[in-house]
Amino acid sequence: MRYRIITFLFLASLVFGANAQDKMLTSDQLMDGSLYPARMRGLQFIGKTNDYSFVKDNVLYTATTKSEKPLLTLDQLNEALKSIKGETLKYFPNVSFINEREFSFFAKGKMYVYNLKSKTITNPLEYPLHAENIDINKDTYQYAYTKGNDLYVVRGSKEKKFSDHDNVNVVYGQSVHRSEFGIEKGTFWSPKGNLLAFYKMDQSMVTDYPIVNTALRVAETVPETYPMAGMKSHEVEVGVYNTLNDKTIYLKSRKDTSVAERENYLTNISWSPDERFVYIAKINRGQNHLWLERYNVETGELDKVLFEEKNNRYVEPTDGLVFVPNNANHFLWLSQRDGYKHIYLYNTDGNLLKQVTKGNFEVQSIIGFDAKAEKVFFYSNIENPMERAAYSVDLKTGNIARITPEKGTHSIIVSNKGNMFIDMYSSTTVPYKALLVNDKAKTVKEIHTSPNPLASYIMPEIEVGTIKSADGVTDLCYRLIKPINYNDGKKHPTLVYVYGGPHSQMVTESWLAGANLYFLFLAQQGYVVFTVDNRGTDNRGFEFESIIHRNLGVAEMADQMKGVDFLKTLPYVDADRIGVEGWSYGGFMTISLKLTHPDVFKVGCAGGPVIDWKWYEVMYGERYMDTPQENPVGYQSTSLLGKVNSLDGKLLVIHGAEDPTVLWQHSLEFIDACIRAKKQLDYFVYPHHPHNVRGTDRLHLYKKMFDYYQQNL
Repeated sequence: MRYRIITFLFLASLVFGANAQDKMLTSDQLMDGSLYPARMRGLQFIGKTNDYSFVKDNVLYTATTKSEKPLLTLDQLNEALKSIKGETLKYFPNVSFINEREFSFFAKGKMYVYNLKSKTITNPLEYPLHAENIDINKDTYQYAYTKGNDLYVVRGSKEKKFSDHDNVNVVYGQSVHRSEFGIEKGTFWSPKGNLLAFYKMDQSMVTDYPIVNTALRVAETVPETYPMAGMKSHEVEVGVYNTLNDKTIYLKSRKDTSVAERENYLTNISWSPDERFVYIAKINRGQNHLWLERYNVETGELDKVLFEEKNNRYVEPTDGLVFVPNNANHFLWLSQRDGYKHIYLYNTDGNLLKQVTKGNFEVQSIIGFDAKAEKVFFYSNIENPMERAAYSVDLKTGNIARITPEKGTHSIIVSNKGNMFIDMYSSTTVPYKALLVNDKAKTVKEIHTSPNPLASYIMPEIEVGTIKSADGVTDLCYRLIKPINYNDGKKHPTLVYVYGGPHSQMVTESWLAGANLYFLFLAQQGYVVFTVDNRGTDNRGFEFESIIHRNLGVAEMADQMKGVDFLKTLPYVDADRIGVEGWSYGGFMTISLKLTHPDVFKVGCAGGPVIDWKWYEVMYGERYMDTPQENPVGYQSTSLLGKVNSLDGKLLVIHGAEDPTVLWQHSLEFIDACIRAKKQLDYFVYPHHPHNVRGTDRLHLYKKMFDYYQQNL
C-alpha cells in the first residue's frame, strides 16, 4: 500500500485555542505532571453489556450511550471495608468488573470483591507485602508470586515453593532471556486455572558482572549475571505445575544435551484451550531459525513441531498464539515472513489455512474478536506509518475495515458483544479524547475530552513531514519543532534528538507528535529541535528495520545526515551550531555522529551510550550483530573506541553508575580511550541510577543538559 504524509504546521492560534498565551515553561514544570492531558480513570465495559464505567472525583460511575450515574462512592466503599476490618482508602481504587454485579480491586496486599447488589465485600486472597511478580488467576483465586529467586504458588491455605537452595543462580517464575522476544513475565496460568507454566532459568554458567553500590559505608558489589555477546548464555526450562495433584513436570524442549540446545530461546508461551498442551516458539541462539512446538503437559514430551521459520538475518517472534474462540483447532500467528508483520491462520495440525492480512503495513498486535469470532480486531498503521489505529478483518473474506474513525494513536477496549468499543486516543491536534464507537466506525458518544493543558503557554510550531532516506527511495518521517521566534531573521541553534534503533518510533500521530515538554522548553529558549526516524526503526516492515544487521550505525547515520541536509536548507537554522543528543542506542548514535562528522556537530550529549557491542547482552546484541566471532569486522567497525581521534568540539557523556543494561564499562572505557588519545570531553555520573535517570533526579538531568547547550551551543 502506498502512502503519503503531507507536511503541516501546528499553528499556535489553531492548535492551542484562543486563550491568552503569555506563559513560558519553566524547567521545574517538566516533571510535575501538571501539563499533561487529563485522562479518564477506570474506563471499561461492565460484564457482558455495552454499559461502561469510570472513576471521577472518588466516585465509580456507570454509563450508557444516553446517561451516566454514580454507582459507588469512596465513603461507601470504605464503609464496606470497615465491616470486614479492612484498611480504608484515600482514593477510589482501580477496579475490574467480574460481571454485571461484582468488581474486584487490590489494596495493600489484598484482593477484594465488592457485590453491588448486596453491597457486601469479601477478601478472597491476601498476598505477602514482599511478594513480587504477582500473577493471580481471577477464576480460581489461586496466585503465584516470587521472592528472591524462588517461586510460590498459593491455593487457599496451601503453598507450593519452587527453589534451588544448592544453586543461588537458579531463578524460578521470572522473566527470562533479558525480557527480549516480548517476554514480560515468568508465570502463565492455564485457561481454567488448574495448571501453571513457569520459567526456570539457570544462570550459574553466566559471568557475574560487578555493579557497585557506593551508598554503603564500605562500597559493595552487587553481581549482575550479564551474558555478553559471544560469551556463555543462561539456560532455560519450562515447568508445568498441576495445582490439583501437586505434581510438576518439565517440558523436554532439548533434543540433546549440547550447548546449542541448552541455549535455545523458549519464547511466547501459550496454552491450548483444553489445557492439554503448551505451545512454545523456540529459537536457536543464532536467532535465524524458529520452531513452533507443542508439548504434552502430562508427560512433558514434544507432541509436534507445527512449523518452522527461517531468515538469513533474524526471526523475532514477540506474540504468542491466539486461539479462535469456539474453535480450539484454529489459531492466529503473527509473522514478518513476507516482509511485513501479518496475521496467519493455522490449524493445530500445523497446516497454514490462509494469510489473513496482506500489504505494505504492519499488524502491531491482535486485540480480540467479535462475538461470533468471524472478525479479528487488531492495531495497524495501514493509512499512515505514524498512526496506530484499530481495524477489523473478516477471517473468511479478508476484508479489512477501520474501527477508529479519527486520525491518531489509539487504544481500544472491546465490549463482550464485540460491537462496541471504547476508543482512547490522541493526535497531533487532540491532547486526549475517549469515544464510544460502534462496529460501523461511527462515534456514538463522546465520553471525555481533555482540555489543552498548554493553552495559556506561548507554544512553538511543530511541523511533521517526510524526507528521503540515504537510499533516495524511502520516505522517513520527521518532527521539526521551531523556536517561538524562528521568524526573527536570526539563525538559531539546532538540536538533533536521535534514538534510531530497533523497536523505536519517535515521530507519531499523537499529542505533540510524540515530543515531550523538554523539547518544547528548548524551543521556547530559542532552539530548533529535530527528530527523524531513520531506517532501522520500527513499524515500517522487516527490510526497513533489519537493514542495520551486522553493521549497526551505518544506515542510521546516513539517514540522520539526510536530516541534517534538510535542516541546512532552513533559513532559521545556524549550520555552525548543530548539536546531537540521545540515550542508550541514541547515545551510541550521538557519539557515532559526533566522531564521524565532527565538522557538522558542534556539541553532543550522550546518555548511557553503547560504545562497543561486544560488551552488550547476548539476546539483543547477537540478533543485530551476530557474535563477535562470527562478525569480527562488524564489531570492529562499529566500536567507538578506535574513533576517538576524530573527537572535536564539545561532548558530554552521562551514565548511571548502576546501569545493568548498558554497563558503566562502556563509557568508562571510552573515557580511557579519549585520555590515551589526548582528547578532552565532559562526563557526568548519576551514582545510584540504573539505565535511565528517573524520578526527581530527571529534572537535574534536564537542567544539566540545558546548561551544557547554553554554554556551548
